[in-house]
Amino acid sequence: MEFSLSAFNNLPAAPRAEKRPFADTRHGIARTDDYAWMRDDNWQAMFKDPSVLDPAIRAHLESENAFQKTAMADTEELQKTLFAEMRGRIKEDDSSVPAPDGPWLYGVRFVTGGEQPKYFRTPRHGGKEQITLDGDLEAEGKDYFRLAGTGQSPDHGSMIWGYDDKGSEFFTLKVRDLSTGQDHDDLIENTGGGGAWSADGKGFFYTAVDDNHRPSKIYHHRIGTPQADDRLIREETDSGFFMSVGGSRLDDFIFVTINDHETSECWVMPADDENASLRLVAARETGVEYSLEEGGDVFFILTNADDAKDFKIMQAPVGAPEKANWEEVVAHKPGRLILSVSAYRNHLVWMERENGLPRIVIRDRTTGEEHAIAFDEEAYSLGFQGSMEYGTDVVRFSYSSMTTPSELYDYNMTTRERTLLKRDEVPSGHTPSDYVTRRVMALAHDGEQVPVTLLYRSDTPLDGTAPCLLYGYGSYGISIPAGFNTNCLSLVDRGFVYAIAHVRGGKEKGFGWYEAGKRERKANTFHDFISAARYLDSQGFTSHDRIVAQGGSAGGMLMGAVANMAPDAFGAIIAAVPFVDVLNTMLDDTLPLTPPEWPEWGNPITSAEDYSNIAGYSPYDNVSAQAYPPILAVAGLTDPRVTYWEPAKWVARLREFSTSGAPVLFKLNMAAGHAGASGRFQRLEEVAFEYAFALKVVGKA
Repeated sequence: MEFSLSAFNNLPAAPRAEKRPFADTRHGIARTDDYAWMRDDNWQAMFKDPSVLDPAIRAHLESENAFQKTAMADTEELQKTLFAEMRGRIKEDDSSVPAPDGPWLYGVRFVTGGEQPKYFRTPRHGGKEQITLDGDLEAEGKDYFRLAGTGQSPDHGSMIWGYDDKGSEFFTLKVRDLSTGQDHDDLIENTGGGGAWSADGKGFFYTAVDDNHRPSKIYHHRIGTPQADDRLIREETDSGFFMSVGGSRLDDFIFVTINDHETSECWVMPADDENASLRLVAARETGVEYSLEEGGDVFFILTNADDAKDFKIMQAPVGAPEKANWEEVVAHKPGRLILSVSAYRNHLVWMERENGLPRIVIRDRTTGEEHAIAFDEEAYSLGFQGSMEYGTDVVRFSYSSMTTPSELYDYNMTTRERTLLKRDEVPSGHTPSDYVTRRVMALAHDGEQVPVTLLYRSDTPLDGTAPCLLYGYGSYGISIPAGFNTNCLSLVDRGFVYAIAHVRGGKEKGFGWYEAGKRERKANTFHDFISAARYLDSQGFTSHDRIVAQGGSAGGMLMGAVANMAPDAFGAIIAAVPFVDVLNTMLDDTLPLTPPEWPEWGNPITSAEDYSNIAGYSPYDNVSAQAYPPILAVAGLTDPRVTYWEPAKWVARLREFSTSGAPVLFKLNMAAGHAGASGRFQRLEEVAFEYAFALKVVGKA
């Protein structure tokens, strides 16, 4: 610990938050929260207008920013250097390979110096390019600006586009006439972003977000009419479920999906009749997930029904999609997780993962013949982009590894011809042979093998002297891909081992890997990460006091938990938008994400067992008098997912209890939300700050 502390000499006194005890008793258990006052009572209004934040809370948060700025002042030049390096690896005028859709090719590009994307299209068979949306132009004069993407109408005459200019994820939708480039007067506010077009291109369906930031209603909007006149299509009254809406590839169906983290329900209606009624496919059944993909005269259904934990593919007639009519197309195979399915006129395509590695499987819908696209590296990432067109034989996929920049391919599903369209450039230079990527297995506390992906320079000594950044997430079944990451090269080129611990709670080893890291078994996630750290130490990849642990959001909760459980296993910890006040958040059903999160964590309001389980690991509640390593927390003021007061309270409690004297820093972006800064280079500045902290604590600043 002394090694890390030496980097922070002569610091002024850290902010000390006032203690205002707030008592709460649940299930006969009394707790006192000294820092509950940091949660502003008018948080809903503050997300839309940050200026209304309680002045006392603002003053405390600004004192935190002033302290971290002082603590990191000696890294300002390093931050600039790191930023320049990372920016130098980006092709600033990069452009996507335009994708075909009807008479047009649609793409997106950045210009040199630009923060936001430009969307464009060109005639499919040649002609003048048209800029459909200039993100930099729309963002002018705004501290924060995030596009929600675009969606062209079936007749290619109009485009929906959306934006959030506060970071609170309340998106405003506009409609652009693509023949003139001008926006209609329509302004659709407080949406989830995006929409699904009616078949005639004269209106669209969208998700409305309520004051508690819950997507609970689907509306239909006719272009040229007030939002107040929009027709309500469906409302979800259970606050534990999200709603979303989308369209089919043939623009003939509208899909409404209602889901939480373990249960889903789908409704369908024709896209050419905005007044039609939704048709239920299968009523929600706790623990059963399914999704629809149009396949001409059938719907393909990806589902875990009937104990198919790693999912199977079914089909049903479009005129009778109810569960009684489902027929098996691809059987369930334990250990082979089917991730997604796409359908085209002649082929069925699905992404699957087995033994931790992804592959794309293609089936001829006439002959039933199958073949797979896979690669030979120890660890790699695949992405399936498919096609916007149903009648095509050509789809797109991307490939990368920790050492190989992303490559984009067109793939002919009939001839099996693979055409390289683009290989991402690293303008400042990149030689793959200078680096080594490996997949190793760490033995967990209960005998499980935890995959760990490593990247390091071929000349990095593996004798325990190398510092290490160890990243982890481990929630919601999200798998962390072993893809190319230009940012981490700034650490690796300075002698770091960059490691990803694929802990339980993700789906790297199948759905069972996810189940083994949620609710009452959540502690496995934390034990896995600690086991990965101790393995890297024991094998000489690094040493415990040179490991900088990093995670964000639910991965930030992981950081808080391992800090409490094994502070001696890490030299420092970086927690981004950290979900650390788990118990209080799950007890507050007015917060945006609380009811939909209960399937993931448990409901401590109604269940004493869930309360006890969450209380046993909630990072904020388990801070105790022990020697914590240096900790950096970063967050956004208007974040509706992990509210600002969670890390603010956690930092205050860490300062109160830590016996090490190690600094606890809190950097709060006062003009951003969960995703951090909105511009591509602004985001790099945040990464540079975090990496400067990592380099500082291991003596390489």
